[in-house]
Amino acid sequence: MTRPTSPVTTPGPTAARRPPTAFAVRPGSARPFAGTGTLLRFALRRDRLMIPVWVAVNALMVLSMPHTLSSMYGTAAERADLIGQMETNASLRALIGPVFGDSLGALTAWRVGIYAAALAAVMSLLIVVRHTRDEEESGRQELVASGMVGRRASLTAALLTAGTANAALALLLVAGLAGQGLSGALALGLGIAGVGMGFATTAAIAAQLTESARLARGLTAAVLGTAFVLRAAGDSATADGSSVLTWLSPLGWLENLRPYAAERWWVLLLIAATVALQALVAYELTGRRDVGMSFLPTRPGPPAGRLATAGALARRLQRGTVLGWSIGFFLAGAVYGGLTDGAVELLGDNESAREIIERMGGRSGVTDAFLASMVGMLGLIAALFIVSSVLRLHGEETSGRAEPVLANAVGRLRWAAGHLLIAYGGSALIMLIAALGFAAGYGRDLGALLAACLVQLPAIWLIGSLAVLLYGISPSLAPAAWGVAGAVLLIGWIGPALDVPPLVLDLSPYGHLPKLPGADPSWPPVLVLLALAAAFTTVGLAAFRRRDLASG
Repeated sequence: MTRPTSPVTTPGPTAARRPPTAFAVRPGSARPFAGTGTLLRFALRRDRLMIPVWVAVNALMVLSMPHTLSSMYGTAAERADLIGQMETNASLRALIGPVFGDSLGALTAWRVGIYAAALAAVMSLLIVVRHTRDEEESGRQELVASGMVGRRASLTAALLTAGTANAALALLLVAGLAGQGLSGALALGLGIAGVGMGFATTAAIAAQLTESARLARGLTAAVLGTAFVLRAAGDSATADGSSVLTWLSPLGWLENLRPYAAERWWVLLLIAATVALQALVAYELTGRRDVGMSFLPTRPGPPAGRLATAGALARRLQRGTVLGWSIGFFLAGAVYGGLTDGAVELLGDNESAREIIERMGGRSGVTDAFLASMVGMLGLIAALFIVSSVLRLHGEETSGRAEPVLANAVGRLRWAAGHLLIAYGGSALIMLIAALGFAAGYGRDLGALLAACLVQLPAIWLIGSLAVLLYGISPSLAPAAWGVAGAVLLIGWIGPALDVPPLVLDLSPYGHLPKLPGADPSWPPVLVLLALAAAFTTVGLAAFRRRDLASG
């Protein structure tokens, strides 16, 4: 008996070519931006602490300035005298830029506009590199790309995250400065946000060119440093911002936008065109390479390893960062030192300005107070270096690179000590080099300037030890160290200008340091800060030794 057979239907040629499910979409097909919204929400969630801190610090720096300037230059005669002195003081123009108006709004844009734009640029480059090259370097981007995520979705989400942060900053600035004039506030807010987005797209290009997130950040920071140098050189040559060198710098575009002084709105078109052009270049580059690859691949190392210890590995990983900070601090010290005599002359008989400088640098004379305040500013900035250096431990752990090292005959404390030696020793090195820069620019008092710079170390090390403590307890707490550094920077930078109560200033470890040069050294607070730094570091390392790797 023959078994009956079922009829068999042969699929036609059309059915054979039809994809069985929606997941059979070829890479690079019609949906290059698929998943952008989800990645954007994820990026904003990851940066829910970092972005508000950066935006708040930047906005408060700008919004506090009208009050400060009104107390320093309250009359039209004082403001006219300031403008006259700036026209003849090339060194101060190089540091701050030219003045285009005598209103409080114009003076605010002059005093902090360039620095607010530089902070927006740093914030933007960190955001973009974190959500592009950092993700590829850690291997997470490959996992994300294996799903229904378009080829350009990650880059778009990163740029939109930076755009959200810059838009929030612009909104706060416009709302806070509207009382000084709506059109000027709008120009300043859009200009600062535009410069931030310009460097966001620069970072997007750097992330395509390099294989390392560290190198991408370094390249973008080098572009920002070049922009500042070009603007400074151009402004020192001319008093109206018309130098070709000024126009070659995005920071120079901001000052030539002239907020509160007959705004040149067409400059915003130049900024927007630059953002659009660089974004197109970044999109073109990201469409021409594989995930994890780059157009400038790193050179292979020697066939035989030359790093015999964990400390040598830490030095190799962080030597470029230390070198860059050292060069920057030497140049900053030389500039501030060279400005000392001109700044003292600019203060003249302005009692309000002298009081602010004395609150920042002590009451031992205007010259010593100015030097002490500038040294203190570099000490505050050095806190950012030590936090970033300590958190290199966090980056090595979360990226999975620490585990193969610790799988060998390398103890946890030995591995951590290599990076902490760079963090603590590197901060001492950059402050020492800053002292040499001050002496080179000022031309005298090397011993006093050296003492003033090195006395900042207890406060710097305390901030670093708090980063060690947070990281040692849990990797998820480590990024909060940036919040600590940002709060300290905010208190030290804006507090004296607003004449906040001493109780607030004492919340910062820098408020307990002697105001050198000029003041009598007070060693008990210095010793207390050193003891606290040692205690927090010890507790942090003990906690790190007991917890699991990459546990949250």
